Amino acid sequence: MNSDLKLAKEAALEAGGLILNYYKADYEIKDKGYHNPVTTADHAADSRLKEILTSVKPNYGWLSEETVDSPARLTKKRAWVVDPLDGTKEFIEGVPHFVVSVGLVENGTPIVGVLYNPVTGETFTAAQGEGAKLNGEPIQCVTKDNVGDMVILNSRSETRLGLWEPFDGAFGELRAIGSVAYKLGLTAAGKADIFASLRPKNEWDICAGNCIINEAGGKLIDLKGDNISFNQERTLVEHGLIAGDIDAVDKTFDILTAN
Repeated sequence: MNSDLKLAKEAALEAGGLILNYYKADYEIKDKGYHNPVTTADHAADSRLKEILTSVKPNYGWLSEETVDSPARLTKKRAWVVDPLDGTKEFIEGVPHFVVSVGLVENGTPIVGVLYNPVTGETFTAAQGEGAKLNGEPIQCVTKDNVGDMVILNSRSETRLGLWEPFDGAFGELRAIGSVAYKLGLTAAGKADIFASLRPKNEWDICAGNCIINEAGGKLIDLKGDNISFNQERTLVEHGLIAGDIDAVDKTFDILTAN
C-alpha cells in the first residue's frame, strides 16, 4: 500500500475511534456560524489527525476545517486536506451518515483519499493510479443508461429548501444523505449513480472523495464543467458539484445547467 495512503488510513481510523467515544454521549456543541455546529468530537479528531499526519510528514502542508488556516500551506508541493468529522449535524442527531475525511493533494491534484465511517465501519480508500477500495475490496462507479432511472445522492438541506424542485421528474430518485464526503464514497462504491450539490462546498468536504471517485473510474466537476484544484488560497468551491460515472456526470451536467 502507498505509504501516504497507509498513514492516512491509520490516522482516519484512530480519529474515528475518538469520535465514537462521543457518539450518542455527552459533549459540547457550539455554533461557528448559522447552522454550522462544531462539537468536542470535531476538535478531538482534528487534534489527533494533525498530530499523526504532521509528525510523520512535517514537510506537507495542512488544511483542515477545524484548524486556523496558515498561508504556509500554499508554498507546499503536497498538503493534507482534512475534515475530521464531515457530517457534524448528523453526528449530533445520532444519524450514522458522517465520516472522517483525509485527503492528500500534490500540486492541486488529489492523490490520496480516505473516508472512514466509525459507526458502520466502512473505510473507503484510494491512491492515484492504484484504484479505489471499500474495506479492502475494489469498487467502481456504476450507472444506469436512462437518467430517469438514476439515483442521485443530494443534501437534506437542499431538498428542504426546494432547490431541486426545478428538476422534479428528471431523475429516478433523489436520496438525501448527510455528509458530502460520505456521499462521494457511496457513489464511488456504486451505491448510487451520482452525487450532486447545487450549493458551494469547501475543499475539505470533497478532497478525499474526489480522489476516490477518480480511482473508481469516475470524475468530479463543478457546475461550470471544471475539475477542482485543491490547496487554494480561497478554499470555498463556489459552484455546485457533480460526481460519479463519467457518462452519468455528463448527462446530469446537461440537465442541471440547461436553465
